Amino acid sequence: MNRAIRIVLRLVTLVLTLSAVIVVIGGGLWYVWQDARGRTPQVGYTLTARKLQRAALSAYLRFYDKDVTVPVDPTSAREVSFTIETGASVSQVADELQRLNLITDAGVFRRLVQFHGADGNIEAGVFVLRPNMTMKEIMDELQHGRLATTTVTILEGWRSEEVAGALEEAGIVSAEAFLQVAQAGAGALSDDYAFLADRPEGSPTHLEGFLFPDTYQFPKDSEAARVVGAMLQNWDRRVSTDLREKAAARGMTLYEVVTLASVVEREAVVDEERPRIAGVYLNRLESEMRLEADPTIQYALGFDEETERWWTPLTIDQVQNTDSPYNTYRVGGLPPGPICNPGLASIQAVLNPEQTDYLYFVANQRAGDGSHVFAVTFDEHVANVNQYGQ
Repeated sequence: MNRAIRIVLRLVTLVLTLSAVIVVIGGGLWYVWQDARGRTPQVGYTLTARKLQRAALSAYLRFYDKDVTVPVDPTSAREVSFTIETGASVSQVADELQRLNLITDAGVFRRLVQFHGADGNIEAGVFVLRPNMTMKEIMDELQHGRLATTTVTILEGWRSEEVAGALEEAGIVSAEAFLQVAQAGAGALSDDYAFLADRPEGSPTHLEGFLFPDTYQFPKDSEAARVVGAMLQNWDRRVSTDLREKAAARGMTLYEVVTLASVVEREAVVDEERPRIAGVYLNRLESEMRLEADPTIQYALGFDEETERWWTPLTIDQVQNTDSPYNTYRVGGLPPGPICNPGLASIQAVLNPEQTDYLYFVANQRAGDGSHVFAVTFDEHVANVNQYGQ
């Protein structure tokens, strides 16, 4: 008896569901038919596959009307710089919009664009969007709101001051304004960018390490916060979930990974050596040896007025006597924070290091190609320094 009742209830549910689908699709067809009659009342209406598709899309969008007409955050006028890369599909654009919490549902956005026939009108460029914009307003902005931009390339291994200088030279933002945001931004932006929240207490507040090196398009005279935001968004997009999971598996925070990657970035010249250099530093940390990395001292010393350079070769006196928590010849463990902005290859090297017994390396001055010579023991290292070093 109970089985018979369950079968009857399932049949009733199926009938009601089918009825609802018919009503919704019928409503969509009615809407399209009335729209056609209103625009061309003397012309007969012929049902076609395209019109059926449009009716189905209309019914779908009516069902998700709240996603289309209600902004993600009606109270937030925060401007977000949104970049569409050349060749990006509508699906990729929709996914990025959802990831940045500018729309609630990427699938609904794709169908909204399809319904309005705007697939081919969304082009590459830089746009300014806000969480208080509706999905329809965002779609319209991506068709008509592209800003005139200039291109700038931020190189791997640059410190924030070098990034600021390149941006000012390109006429995008003043170096002073950019550094003001970058140097005070971690605390203020950690709510918007979760990857900034795991830095240890007392660590520097600046965004060094997270200004992702890449080629960007920015409008002339941009707001500094918008430029910094675009670089952080890029970092968030490029450092995948898989890489973040590998960091956790290694028992490292993202901040520690980026800090070590920044040292690897400044040491490595030959790409193939990045995983090996990362392996050496990880071995030294595991053995409770000091990193003894020259770039950390160079970072502490800053700009050299005599050479007019940021990264200058060190003297023995500087190595021995520079009093700074960044002097990894004198202080154990990682430096307090990143010393530059590493590229993805150096971050990957730290998370996928070469398994090696090496504990030392020295630049191969005889080869002159930026390569290094590696050693397991200190005696081997001394011999390498005498043979290949300065």
